[in-house]
This record gives sequence, C-alpha cells and structure tokens, in this order.
Amino acid sequence: MSKPQRPPSGRTNLASCIVATVFLIFVIIIIFIVYFTVFKPHDPKISVNAVNLPSFSVSYNSSTVNFTFSQYVAVLNPNKASFTHYDSTLQLLYAGNRVGFMFIPAGTIDSGRTQYMAATFAVQSFPLVAPQSVSAMGPVPVGVANRVGPTMEIESKMEMAGRVRVLHIFTHHVDAKADCKVVIAVSDGSVLGFHC
Repeated sequence: MSKPQRPPSGRTNLASCIVATVFLIFVIIIIFIVYFTVFKPHDPKISVNAVNLPSFSVSYNSSTVNFTFSQYVAVLNPNKASFTHYDSTLQLLYAGNRVGFMFIPAGTIDSGRTQYMAATFAVQSFPLVAPQSVSAMGPVPVGVANRVGPTMEIESKMEMAGRVRVLHIFTHHVDAKADCKVVIAVSDGSVLGFHC
C-alpha cells in the first residue's frame, strides 16, 4: 500500500508565492528597462526644405500684399513605432499678426521613415507695415517713414501633434514644431532666404 500524501504545508505555499512575486517584479523591471532604452518615444523632427511664393502681388497705392504660400518639409519619425499625427497646423505671421492658416491632414508615418509634405494655400490681402525709421535727431516724420521697404519678413509656424504606440500597449503623446523666418523681396515676391 502506498502512503497517503500529506497536503502541502503553509510554508511551502508561502515560499511559492514569494518566488512567483519576485519573478513577476523582475519581469516588470526588465520590461520597463527595455521600454525606456530601446522603445523610448522621441519627438519627430521637422526640417523645412524649401519655401516659395508661386503668386505674389503688391498694391503700392494702398500698400497691401497678397500671395500664395508654399512650404516643403520633411518629417522624420525616429521611433521604433509608427507616428500617428492629428491636430496639426501651419500658420503665417506678419508683424505679430496671423495672416494665413492651414490644417494639415491627419496621417501616419512608419517607424524610422521620413515623409515629405507640401502645403500650399492663398493668403488674403493684408497691409504692409512701414519699417521703423529712427535718425540721430529722433523718429523720422510720418510722411517719410510710411514708404514700404524693399523686403518684408514673415514667420512660418508648423506644429504637428500626435501619438506613438509602443508595443501596442504604451501610448505616448509627441509634438514637433518648426518655426521659420522668411525674407521676401517686395518687388517680385522672390524668397531671398529663410532661417528655421
């Protein structure tokens, strides 16, 4: 006859629970180390490749300007997961006032990929600001200072908001911004340069 087996003691159950708990804590620590070293989310990088104005016109008698603005950018997703963007905008500022605005359509950029984007929109007519003229004797009289200078400067602000989902579990919000100053010749609308 075989001996009947004794039920496990309380010590054996406690030891098993402790070993299982230590193992689970160890696995969780390894997952967090891998997440924060290999899969840590990074903000996408926006680089502006070109800016031009396909159409440009100035009304000299009323000192107003209107044009079509085009900006070409490259957006790099450095993450190990795809970047889904939404709520993205491109706006133009002149003398601190917003003169143009455009929503960027939502989309997805695969991991490690660069997506090229182009944005073109018409800017409604707005008045040119005369350059601030100051001489050694003080401000220049109003009649002399109201002439428009040979160049104008606009500011382009692109913002992309979105999320990166790592391992289909962790979701991280990321933002990318690109601010550029664009110098334009008032005579013909050519872009003399831009700095981002």
